[in-house]
Amino acid sequence: MAEIVSFPDANKADGLLVRSLRDGVLRLVLNNPPANVLSIALLERLMTELETAGSDSNVRVVVIASTGNVFSAGHDLKEMTAHRADDDQGIGFFDKSFRTCADLMLKIAHLPKPVIAEVDGLATAAGCQLVASCDLAICTDTSTFCTPGVNIGLFCSTPMVAVSRAAHRKQAMEMLLTGETIDASTAKDFGLVNRIVPKQYLAQVVSKYAAVIASKSPLTLKIGKEAFNRQLELPVEAAYDYATKVMVDSMLTQDAEEGISAFLGKRTPEWKGE
Repeated sequence: MAEIVSFPDANKADGLLVRSLRDGVLRLVLNNPPANVLSIALLERLMTELETAGSDSNVRVVVIASTGNVFSAGHDLKEMTAHRADDDQGIGFFDKSFRTCADLMLKIAHLPKPVIAEVDGLATAAGCQLVASCDLAICTDTSTFCTPGVNIGLFCSTPMVAVSRAAHRKQAMEMLLTGETIDASTAKDFGLVNRIVPKQYLAQVVSKYAAVIASKSPLTLKIGKEAFNRQLELPVEAAYDYATKVMVDSMLTQDAEEGISAFLGKRTPEWKGE
């Protein structure tokens, strides 16, 4: 039986995140209209959910989506501006905001489960950073992306970390230096998204991707995601040495033995996550 779970306060006006779990796919829907800004409260809510998901065997894949016409406009500038009146001129709050956001992006990178961004609408600044941080990103054909900090005297330095690792170097710099908005097709060319689909098919396509991934061995997904990210940081010779060791260790897992046996026996494998 499929399970759907929501936050106790999901139906309240201040419900910032809607959570549902079905067939191994955890959907986290940003619900902070009209721009789904990444306030401290929403960042912390996302962190809590990902912390729980990381150790929950019922969760195989995480999907981050949003309500409304804006995926996320990034940090809550009104919230941050209000703290300029603090005794320290807002330094403490600014530091907390950017560090919490960075911690969230690192949590996504280190989560032992694949994370898919389901993007419909504008993803700007830290919202674009969120998309770039996810393992996969699928967007509607009307979605747009930008890192516009340069337009307001605030270079998008933290979004730069994720965007420069997802997009090609010169294309990332183009976004960061101009602050201009790019369309979905350009975002795909740049490497920010995997697929572009019509709005009416977005949830359907994301669900298909999530279901396919959720059908794999959870241990294999965990090993694979960690190995993928780690080898990228190594010189090519060291990357091959590391990847070879990962392959040898993986061959010794029960899931690898089961998967190979099932393949040779032309049957569906039964994963144990061991």
